[in-house]
Amino acid sequence: MANLKEVKNRISSVTSTQQITKAMKMVAAAKLRRAQERMMQMRPYAEKLTSIVNNVSSNSGDISSPFSEQREMAHVLLVVVSSDRGLCGGFNSGVFKHTAALIAEKYAGQEVTIFPLGKRSLEYFKKRNYTIIEEFSTVFEKLNFDNARESAEYVMSAFENKEFDQVEIIYNEFKNVATQIIQNEQFLPIKQDNEVEESASVTDYIYEPNQEQIFTEITPKSLKIQFYKTLLESNASEHGARMTAMDKATENADEMLKDLRLTYNRTRQAAITKEILEIVGGAEALSQA
Repeated sequence: MANLKEVKNRISSVTSTQQITKAMKMVAAAKLRRAQERMMQMRPYAEKLTSIVNNVSSNSGDISSPFSEQREMAHVLLVVVSSDRGLCGGFNSGVFKHTAALIAEKYAGQEVTIFPLGKRSLEYFKKRNYTIIEEFSTVFEKLNFDNARESAEYVMSAFENKEFDQVEIIYNEFKNVATQIIQNEQFLPIKQDNEVEESASVTDYIYEPNQEQIFTEITPKSLKIQFYKTLLESNASEHGARMTAMDKATENADEMLKDLRLTYNRTRQAAITKEILEIVGGAEALSQA
């Protein structure tokens, strides 16, 4: 059985750790509130803009965009969104596992390049010798539309110049504080499917000045907004995951403290009992002398 000093030191250590996890939970909660507000404000705008682009592109006839060009898939760019810091549960590891499975199952034998957004993503794929583009990995140091736009423009330009034939984004979508859903979405080329075309065909737009100019101007704007929305979703998910992880760590510290205090009391009682027995034994020895 451990001695009293060792148990007491462990109690002190766990108590200090618990104070840190409580503080980190409070910080994450405050950041989550701000991140969630930004995300919820962006969602309806991004969804409506995407809906308009889908409608216009479905009814565009001979009008085409370089961002909707379907090519034979040989070079793939995967935008993998992570956090800059850890202590957020399985937030990052889930994205990395999903990306590795996607490469092995869907893009086996093809040339894959990783576009990491977040320092953890950069570290993970760099350590495993993937081909990476690391210029924009620090986007979360100051997350705003201008920084997101620069990253999106780089990706769009690379696709337009035929450096890549397809671009997918892997990220955590925010559902609630305790739940983040890993998503991989096709960013480029602009996805066209029967459902979009059917829903778009019933919408009748009046174009001013003309359909081609509107389609040409709105498409890149929509892509940049979608890219920014993805980063906001991931940012809110990160703070939610960290808040949940720190809450669980605080609860685990509580359980450890209960066990340690029980051990301390038992050790203390055993030491007292031993001392009493020694005193009684000594007294009996003296009385028989």
